[in-house]
Amino acid sequence: MTDAKTGGGPRWIDPTMQQQITWRDKDILVSVPIKSGTTWTMNIVHQLLTGGDPDFEDIYAEVPWIELLTRPDMPVDELLDRVGSLRRDRPRAFKSHAAPPMLPYVEPTTGPDVRYIVVVRNPEEALVSIKPFIEKHTDAWFDLWEVPRAALTRPDFPAFYYEVADHMGLIRALFEFVESWWPLRHQSNVLLLHFADMKRDHDGSLRRIAKFLDVHPTDAAWRAIATYTSFSWMKQHARKFDATTAAAVPVLEVGAMVRRGAAGAAIDDGMTSDIARHLRTMGAEICSDPLALQWLYEGGPVPR
Repeated sequence: MTDAKTGGGPRWIDPTMQQQITWRDKDILVSVPIKSGTTWTMNIVHQLLTGGDPDFEDIYAEVPWIELLTRPDMPVDELLDRVGSLRRDRPRAFKSHAAPPMLPYVEPTTGPDVRYIVVVRNPEEALVSIKPFIEKHTDAWFDLWEVPRAALTRPDFPAFYYEVADHMGLIRALFEFVESWWPLRHQSNVLLLHFADMKRDHDGSLRRIAKFLDVHPTDAAWRAIATYTSFSWMKQHARKFDATTAAAVPVLEVGAMVRRGAAGAAIDDGMTSDIARHLRTMGAEICSDPLALQWLYEGGPVPR
């Protein structure tokens, strides 16, 4: 079911592939843990770079996932050829669920001008969102990887939490992600954002990301970007976000990527007080700075 090189995660994710990419000036890395606002942030970046684009086919063709193996025998050269052939008239943008050192970090004064947009989410919310997301992977995708659906699914959230998420390392990964990025949070080429803050202030978040990327949309483009990055528009066009061009077989059922996008509602999806305590205890063991753990749960201004 899993592979050592994936860190215990699904066999179709290989974080080591991105370490072989040759970066260009102005490359953008969207670095977000699973179910923490990745697809939304990918779309925000794409819309800002294009000035508003409602006609793209699949966000994964515009912002490739540089850890995804599209089939069991995929060579890394195929990924390198694909990202190397991307257009040069605007910055490239990529998705990654990894953090440094697995995701290479380029110091702003030592290499190409690579920028990192890092988003995190309250771990309780992320974890309850992972369960239905896995369930919406297609039978064709599970068959391709020869993974029994029952190995990654459970009838209720507590069973999923202890028997799947904990076993696969998904719980630790949420905290290790923050622990890796926290020392870099004030680097000029790192923008650290919280999903809850992005939800509270959509327009302000768009403008903050635009400033970070040094893009300057016109007033008309701003209106289009705000529309095309809204959850209502994304849900109405859900197929654009389901990785339809990412593999030879369908990866996801329709609408799997764009769910409710709710903040502060983990209990509605199965989170219990016992699990919440277990989760917070694990986080305190992994996050060396208590401020990092507090910010991961609550958001707000990034502590200095």
